[in-house]
Order: sequence, then C-alpha cells, then structure tokens
Amino acid sequence: MKGLWLENNQLQLRTNIPIPEPPPGEALVRVLRAGICNTDLELIKGYYPYTGIIGHEFVGIVEQGPQQLINQRVVGEINAACGECRFCRRGQPTHCENRTVLGIVNRNGAFAEYLSLPIENLHLVPENVSTAAATFTEPIAAALEIQQQIQICKDDRVLVVGDGKLGQLIAQTLALTGCELLVVGRHKDKLINLAAKGIKTGLADSVTDRYFDISVDCTGNPEGFNIARRALRPRGTLILKSTYAGNLSLDASSLVVDEITLIGSRCGPFVPALELLATGKIDVQYLIDSHYSLVQGLEAFEKAKTKGVLKVLLEMSS
Repeated sequence: MKGLWLENNQLQLRTNIPIPEPPPGEALVRVLRAGICNTDLELIKGYYPYTGIIGHEFVGIVEQGPQQLINQRVVGEINAACGECRFCRRGQPTHCENRTVLGIVNRNGAFAEYLSLPIENLHLVPENVSTAAATFTEPIAAALEIQQQIQICKDDRVLVVGDGKLGQLIAQTLALTGCELLVVGRHKDKLINLAAKGIKTGLADSVTDRYFDISVDCTGNPEGFNIARRALRPRGTLILKSTYAGNLSLDASSLVVDEITLIGSRCGPFVPALELLATGKIDVQYLIDSHYSLVQGLEAFEKAKTKGVLKVLLEMSS
C-alpha cells in the first residue's frame, strides 16, 4: 500500500508498505480521509523520535472486524492501551504505560491506505456528518478535554491564545459554556471567522494583564505562552494545548508566587465531539483550506507548513 513514511526527520511517499494484519481485538480500516495536524509538523521537526507512517486525524471504513462495524464509517481514538497497567486499571488509558499512539508512538498512522486500531477505539460516524467534517473529531475531542480537566463557569474570564486550527476549535467549544471569552492571535482573517460567531477576538496587545481566571495556550511558541501567563490573575489556571519541538523557558518563581496551576492537556472524549458535529454546534467547514491526494502528500505538507493555512486534508482514494 501507499503511505507517507517519516524516518530521520524526512518524509517520503512509499508505495510498497505492507497492508497491516490486525492482531486479535483490532480492526482493519481503509482510510478515506485524514487531516494534517500541527503535531505531524512537529514530529518532522523532531518533537518525538518516531519512525513510520504519521497521521492520526482520520475517517475510514472498517474492512475487517466485528460484523456491526463492517463497511461502516468510523473515527478512532489514537491511544491503544494495554488494559492491564496501573493507568488502565484507573480508567486512564490515554496514559497507559505500554500504549502505542497512532502515527506518533510505535504504531503506523493514518496517512496511508490502511491502518489498524483496537476495536474499542473506534466510533461510528453519524450519517448526517460528512467525511470531511468527521476528520475533525480528534481535535474537537482534544479541545473538549479542557472541560474534562477543569470546570468552566459563566462567571469565568477565559483567554485563548492562538487563532490556528486547534485554537479555533477550542474557542468554539469554550463559547458553549457561556464564559467571558477572549481569543487573541496574529491573523485578523482568522479571527474574523470567530468574531462572526459572536466570539470576542483581538490581537495580543488587547490582553489585560492579571485579568483572566483561565488561559489556554494553543500557539506552540514561547511568545504565546508568555501572553497566556501574564494574563492570569493569582491562583489562575494555565492550560497548555501545544506540543513543542524545543524547550520552553519560563519564570518558575512567578508561578510559585502567584500560585498558578499549570495543566497539560492532550487527548479528549470522542462521543461528545461527534455529538457536537452531528448537532451542528461546532462549525468546521470554514477551517478546511485544501484537499490533496495521498500521492500529493509531500506537496500537501508544504502547504500545511505555509503561514496562515488552516486544515489540509488528504484523500486516500484520489
């Protein structure tokens, strides 16, 4: 089969990759469409030493697996857990000590014609959700993870720093809480999309220091982190949604003095993400920048690296 293979920080299109043979408990999924994520770009930069097929945001059709899933469209949670370690026993499989992660850790990913995932990771796509829209399930779930980790009330002042793909989804999910929300970024054309949905937006200089109860950094750069940090009141909460290829410098003393809670936030719940798509409470169509075929994968990645570009989708059958 064809797939985009990453090795030694170099991405290449391979045409002779064996089709996966699912072990017991897993399903073979023919990938229909997959989205390029900032994490994929960071992997190429060396954020994590990975060799194999990358990609983890996908929609596919089950070809081998339980009868009720055969020929059905599915999306899949990316962490494949062992079910036996202390985290699995505690109901925290995304932190399984023995996990593999689709397209990120020891498991070939979605930028290929086929992939294999545990059956328990798969979720049916509602009929009224398009294949293109369903590719956003994983990042919407990641956005919703914030609300799994902390309670957000209408009285909370919340800042989102970053107007990229994930920042846009986080802003939309947080807006549903009714909180006092501000989203800041560098690109007026992106912020306009959120403003049109009734979400307050601005540039970085519109942030009032020590005003917000909660701030979310979605930028993946130190400047964004600094904006999110200085915006917080004492005993505020700073949520990190970005992966960094390099190291991040911070003023640890200020975190102690202001008693700031720092939370890393990663994967989230798929069921409510699919519900938001099915009910139309989250808009993803405007986030799609372009479509490429799998054989145009290298070109697609160059497009995805371009400043200001939102979501680039790969279509496997084109």
